[in-house]
Amino acid sequence: MDIKIEIAKRRTFAIISHPDAGKTTLTEKLLLYGGAVQLAGSVTARKNQRASTSDWMELERKRGISISSTVLQFDYDGYRINLLDTPGHKDFSEDTYRVLTAVDAVVMVIDAGKGIESQTRKLFEVCRQRGVPIFTFMNKCDRPTLEPLALLDELERVLGIGAFPVNWPIGNGADFKGVFDRHSHEVHLFERTVGGQFRAPVSIGNLSDPVIRERLDEQTYLKVTEELDMLQMAGESFDEQAVLAGKTTPVFFGSAANNFGVKLMLDGFLKHSSAPKPHTVDCGIVTPEQPEFSGFIFKIQANMDPRHRDRIAFLRVCSGKFERDMTVIHSRTGKKVRLSSSHKLFANERETVDEAYPGDIIGLVGHSDFGIGDTLTTDTKIVYREIPRFTPESFSFLHNPNTAKYKQFRQGLDQLLQEGVIQILHLKDSAAKIPLLAAVGPLQFEVAQYRLESEYGAESRLELAPWTVMRWLPAELKEEELDALQLPTGSKLAFDSDNNPVVLFSNDWSANYFTQTNTKAPLSNLPPGSLLAAA
Repeated sequence: MDIKIEIAKRRTFAIISHPDAGKTTLTEKLLLYGGAVQLAGSVTARKNQRASTSDWMELERKRGISISSTVLQFDYDGYRINLLDTPGHKDFSEDTYRVLTAVDAVVMVIDAGKGIESQTRKLFEVCRQRGVPIFTFMNKCDRPTLEPLALLDELERVLGIGAFPVNWPIGNGADFKGVFDRHSHEVHLFERTVGGQFRAPVSIGNLSDPVIRERLDEQTYLKVTEELDMLQMAGESFDEQAVLAGKTTPVFFGSAANNFGVKLMLDGFLKHSSAPKPHTVDCGIVTPEQPEFSGFIFKIQANMDPRHRDRIAFLRVCSGKFERDMTVIHSRTGKKVRLSSSHKLFANERETVDEAYPGDIIGLVGHSDFGIGDTLTTDTKIVYREIPRFTPESFSFLHNPNTAKYKQFRQGLDQLLQEGVIQILHLKDSAAKIPLLAAVGPLQFEVAQYRLESEYGAESRLELAPWTVMRWLPAELKEEELDALQLPTGSKLAFDSDNNPVVLFSNDWSANYFTQTNTKAPLSNLPPGSLLAAA
């Protein structure tokens, strides 16, 4: 019974958005409600140079953006919340995608003044392919916004998902007054202070309440009542099962920077989201309640704490109860492993954890054999295949200009490859041993160079490679068959880290031409064994 109670309390979710939509600001306001931080850092106004709580890497602090994913765990209103803060930069890495395999829901932040942007679409598509429930927060309502009905229409038209506004904005921009809760039929009115910030609700009641009517001008009142009538007649109905299936998104309006509407969104999310769900594996269904412990590693990060210079593996607990010092099977190697160094995480801060339950994310330190996608379990029949691989879109050679630092250069590069931040390719028949790096976005090359120098003392020089498209060939092709392929000008044969053959092309036209001239060597945009492609 204890494990069922603990599972029911768990909520594990990530926040996704386009850059500058307010994702990190919203994250910090959620932490305030959980009592996890006393002072939320401001991303939009860094006058005092406070770093954002979830951005631990020095490069992130310098750039004012989130590059890597971090885990933040806190308690709120009887729930144990595991919040995974994902990168928001446009050149994010596979790290972002992998995080989405470890969550049970996402909160999608949209700038209400801009609507749906490209990065939002890409991340949403990954969530939809996995059937992840999506909750939407329309942010920055205290600034001029698009019409709320137009925002709903865009959600349904562009993303192909039903949208049910749980609350509705009253006013717009400088005239923004608050929201109407469509479930409780209550109005939450806020007012600005002299400094421009909102303070706590000054009035809560229904639209016909004289106190509420007195605070609204006639035009605003008529507009909001007309819009609410339209939603009642023609809008999406609320269906909890459709929400949990990822077919309908509950929509909340507010302003993260002013901490307005955030609590309403958090309370609504906790009410309508679900506890950890079962996972499908080769041997059947693994339920969170079953006694056998199991989980999978979705992220590896080295040197999060410069004081320790260690390596931490992030594990999503899927079933059973985790207890510190327990012995588990590392499914890939078949070895028994004792998990003695386990931590609860809060960005780069750690706290030893003695027990954890399905839905929790724990950090395991000191296991160099662990890799991304590995299963840890007490039941050898359970093997998770949760982690997808994605097709790189950027390629660069990484030179070591200081041969005296070869050992540090190699050690750092090997660690970055193990973390999955970047991939490495080996050109066929190439005499030079210069690493050819591949990544989803070019920012990851900058991250790799920065970390090589700051963490390993190894300088590097980047040389952009001439390819933009990579496709996999059938793994069973023999050496003579590879040699017989007709390659377009500028294309090159290579092998990935698993020794699968690939072709590098300068553009999509070259890839299409290859397909036409090599009919017995079909191309794939996914490596063997991958689960899904990035949108």
